[in-house]
Amino acid sequence: MDRIAYVTVDVFTTERFCGNQLAVIHDARGLSDAQMLQIASEFRYSETTFVLPPEDPANDACVRIFTPTMEIPFAGHPNVGTAFILGGQPDIFGKPPSDVLRFEEKAGIVETVLRRDDEGRVTGAGIFAPQSLSLGPQIDPEIIAGCASIGAESILTQTHAPIIASIGLPFAVAELADLETLAHTCPNTAAFAAAGRQFSAGDDQFSLFLYVRQPANPWAIRARMFAPLDNVIEDPATGSASGALAALLVSKEGEDDQTTAITIEQGVEMGRRSLIELNVRKSGARVESIEIAGHCIAVMRGSISL
Repeated sequence: MDRIAYVTVDVFTTERFCGNQLAVIHDARGLSDAQMLQIASEFRYSETTFVLPPEDPANDACVRIFTPTMEIPFAGHPNVGTAFILGGQPDIFGKPPSDVLRFEEKAGIVETVLRRDDEGRVTGAGIFAPQSLSLGPQIDPEIIAGCASIGAESILTQTHAPIIASIGLPFAVAELADLETLAHTCPNTAAFAAAGRQFSAGDDQFSLFLYVRQPANPWAIRARMFAPLDNVIEDPATGSASGALAALLVSKEGEDDQTTAITIEQGVEMGRRSLIELNVRKSGARVESIEIAGHCIAVMRGSISL
């Protein structure tokens, strides 16, 4: 094998050249781990996915996700975009696609549901988080402020203190006072490295998800995500962080059974506006399911020389 096909897709958008870029290697058989990492590094998108046959024939595919520097167990926009691509294929490793696809991933089984327009064309997908919300240590606002190059007084703690939250991939999440502060945040790599040594188990990886809630509608959120230690200075859309934040906020809403619809707008400051749709279902005090959804649009197709 000296060439391998790829397709790129913009995720969480209906407009080409907006949203979050994703490269999908839709048949990665024969690639080594080292080659996968090299390809992800070459694209330099926040993630690249590699699709392989499933170990369990009851599932549709094994999906491996690489950033430019490492493999990760789960991420939001790579799953949405990969489902969009595979849903438009005539078959997936000999199995005709349905509107519900199951992906084997390091974080567990990720179930995806395709979205179609009135003519039956796949327009996007929703995914269900493979893990329930887990919370790590709280983080001093001064540490967050140092990472974001802002004053600590701009970090709100009324709803929650800055904290590590995960539904399969951990992020530090913190609420800011206003959109002006959010617009002026800028990652400080040295501060990120120090925070990574303190809050990331065994490595320096530390990703920061900052957000502002709209006063007229607290379930309309604007966010930015920085991960300079992973060669992602800023991410235009981060589904896994959005899902963790949505679950965290809904968990603070008392013990009533409820399903909450949340929208998170991201990537505006980068010129790549994204819109992430979330539905969080809670029973009593426990969040039972987290759906992360959005539209996609295909951009490029080609082949990679190996």
